[in-house]
Amino acid sequence: MTAIKHALQRDIFTPNDERLLSIVNVCKAGKKKKNCFLCATVTTERPVQVRVVKVKKSDKGDFYKRQMAWELRDLAEVDAKDASKENPEFDLHFEKVYRWVASSTAEKNSFISCIWKLNQRYLRKKVDFVNVSSQLLEESVPSGESQSVAGGDEDALDDYQELNAREEQDIEGMMEVCEYAISNAEAFAEKLSRELQVLDGANIQSIMASEKQVNILMQLLDEALSEVDTIEGKLSSYEEMLQSVKEQMDQISQSNRLIQISNTNNSKLLDEIQFLVNYMDLSKGHIRALQEGDLSSPKGIEACINAAEALLQCMSVALRPGHDKLTAVKQQQHLFADLRDTFARRLANHLNNVFVHQGHDQSSTLSQHTAELTLPKHSPLHRDLLRYAKLMEWLKTTQREKYEGLSRTYVDYMTRLYEREIKDFFEVAKIKMAGTTKEGKANKFATLPRKESALKQDTESLHGSSGKLTGSTSSLNKLAVQGSNSRRSQSSSLLDMGNMSASDLDVADRTKFDKIFEQVLSELEPLCLAEQDFISKFFKLQQLPTLAQGELDDTDGGTLSRQTVPGEHRHSITSNEKDMVRSMMTKIFHSIEMELNSLIALGDKIDSFHSLYMLVKMSHHVWTAQNVDPASYLSTTLGNVLVTVKRNFDKCIFGQVRQMEEVKISKKSKVGILPFVTGFEEFAELAETIFRNAERRGDLDKAYAKLIKAVFTNVEKVANESQKTPRDVVMMENFHHIFSTLSHLKISCLDTERREAKHKYNDHLQSYVINSLGQPLEKLNHFFEGVEARVAQGVREEEVSYQLAFNKQELRKVIKEYPGKEVKKGLDNLYKKVDKHLCEEESLLQVVWHSMQDEFIRQYKHFEGLIGRCYPGSGITMEFTIRDMLEYFSSIAQSH
Repeated sequence: MTAIKHALQRDIFTPNDERLLSIVNVCKAGKKKKNCFLCATVTTERPVQVRVVKVKKSDKGDFYKRQMAWELRDLAEVDAKDASKENPEFDLHFEKVYRWVASSTAEKNSFISCIWKLNQRYLRKKVDFVNVSSQLLEESVPSGESQSVAGGDEDALDDYQELNAREEQDIEGMMEVCEYAISNAEAFAEKLSRELQVLDGANIQSIMASEKQVNILMQLLDEALSEVDTIEGKLSSYEEMLQSVKEQMDQISQSNRLIQISNTNNSKLLDEIQFLVNYMDLSKGHIRALQEGDLSSPKGIEACINAAEALLQCMSVALRPGHDKLTAVKQQQHLFADLRDTFARRLANHLNNVFVHQGHDQSSTLSQHTAELTLPKHSPLHRDLLRYAKLMEWLKTTQREKYEGLSRTYVDYMTRLYEREIKDFFEVAKIKMAGTTKEGKANKFATLPRKESALKQDTESLHGSSGKLTGSTSSLNKLAVQGSNSRRSQSSSLLDMGNMSASDLDVADRTKFDKIFEQVLSELEPLCLAEQDFISKFFKLQQLPTLAQGELDDTDGGTLSRQTVPGEHRHSITSNEKDMVRSMMTKIFHSIEMELNSLIALGDKIDSFHSLYMLVKMSHHVWTAQNVDPASYLSTTLGNVLVTVKRNFDKCIFGQVRQMEEVKISKKSKVGILPFVTGFEEFAELAETIFRNAERRGDLDKAYAKLIKAVFTNVEKVANESQKTPRDVVMMENFHHIFSTLSHLKISCLDTERREAKHKYNDHLQSYVINSLGQPLEKLNHFFEGVEARVAQGVREEEVSYQLAFNKQELRKVIKEYPGKEVKKGLDNLYKKVDKHLCEEESLLQVVWHSMQDEFIRQYKHFEGLIGRCYPGSGITMEFTIRDMLEYFSSIAQSH
């Protein structure tokens, strides 16, 4: 193996500036044994590159050649297969796995050990050694050729040191003196040896000559040591003298430390005293204001606010450890607690009296609003009470129980006050609403069955007592279950509108109702918003943004300003305070929702179409309130009422649909335009006016879909049941009216229904015309129908004349029965019959007559065509011409 290694080094690696460190004889696993060598090499030039080279003999076998090489840095893993047993197999994981079988386990171990050393020495990325004995990796390979190859040369590289520049110059100068230095190295080495001996001898002689100088130097050193001893003695005496001074300085330093500690303690004590005096001292003026201050005058209120603020600062100060054990501090705290309780009691009593006093003043002004549809303004009351807002905040911070007691007292009082005001306000609204309807309709219905007293009684049953409305709905049910005549006088249903003139609808009367309802909502909104804003400011709760914010800015009492002192804890605003505002508002205005529902019920009873106005107005006000605060009392209340309004709107639409389904048509009179068709037209015109730019347009579109579907269904139902008027006439006239209505109003959601109505109108117009024209020329029609039937059965057209029933004689006989005079007479009778079928409102007579003329001309041309094809050369013609027909139709239309 040594000879092979030297041969490989000489022939393969030396020419490539590489040194061979380890070699192993291997063959590939699982194949025919073709031996080769794996070599671990390093380059002689820096930076050093480490490779694993595969070498094999040439095919002729006389020299070795380099077959493949891998960089050691590309090696990912070395797998020795088994660490505990001897096994010649091992794997090298480069870009793919190479499996080898070594000629001996010793060679494999030596090669793996060399790879490990090279990996540790040159590579940053460490190779994974799997199933390799730890002893093989930690210990050196045993002595031998592998050891010398793997480690010897590398150690020699480590010990080698390059010459510096000076050493190179010296060697070059010495070699220039001896010309034969290169050619005769031995002679050069002997000369250098002789010169070295001469130098050594000179050095020894020089040392012996300097002995006298050495003795003199030693004597001088002895004298110096004696001088050092003398100086050390003097320094010892000085140290003894300084020792006494040190003791004195230590005593002085100790005294100074005690003085400094005393001064520090005195300074801290002074700071503590100043802290207590500054933060726990309440002036006599503040004490007097808290005990005797006038809570009814502006100056007195201001003095009490300042005193309460100062007291709160004193009580809120964070005491340091040990302060609470001082007698003076305990006395001050006791004094502050007494002042707090005394002033809180005085303040609570005074505010209770203010609530009662202001309430009496406010009640005295109620009589001014009894006859007007307005609510009293509470801004004077709010303005007077907001002067105490800062004191209420102080009370909220210091005496929570009294604060909550005052809030309950205020709510109880204001509930009674607002309940009276709101009840009177809605009484006026209901009277005006009922009175407007009565005045608007009294002169229009001569058969009005209900008198003023009855209407007033129904109105009182709606808005009498809150208990009646909330306790049961019997009063509403009684109003709903009235007779048919009473219903027709109070509610404008689609059927009712069909039986009334346009003036009976009284749009102006409905506009007055709309104004009344809008005024009610417009009065309630600022009232609720102003009260909510006042509650938030006066009771210092979470400020809720309102529309009345700007109106009350000048009366805002502001927030209680306090200087921040150590340990102060401000009252945090939480969602519970928002809940408290809503709770107070709900109790104070609990009657609003009830009264609004009562007013809505009255309006719906007076005219079911009022629900359209109420839906639009209520939706707008709900939208406005939600933009301000979706969770406010006003938004919640109006939202609840909107549900009721929407339910009434749906009930109105359902009622119209039900009445369409229950319509009954007289059997003795012609149908004409059905009442619910004209009713739908008037409903749509009214709804489009009301819902223009409204937020709830989607609700109207859904109602349109239900109504138009019911109109279509019930028009067909009536047409099928009609006995006096032909079905096609009923369908034609009513769908023409529906198409005209939808085309005029341009309702986008009903475009499909508009096209369907037009289609139905055209279909039934054509059907009516064809069926009607078959009657004046009945025999002629039957004859040519028979001809067409024979042709359809397969008889050739030119052979029809040979049929016994359809020969030329029979044709001439039928044509002679219809001379021009008889045709005109038949058309005149047809015109009269059509005139009886059609109604005057829709004015379709001329349209139908013109369509009949066109159809008659078409039939005439069709008959002529059959005569020409089935009876060629017979010379048979009709007794009248197309010009005659045009004259007949024109003269008949003009004569009527």
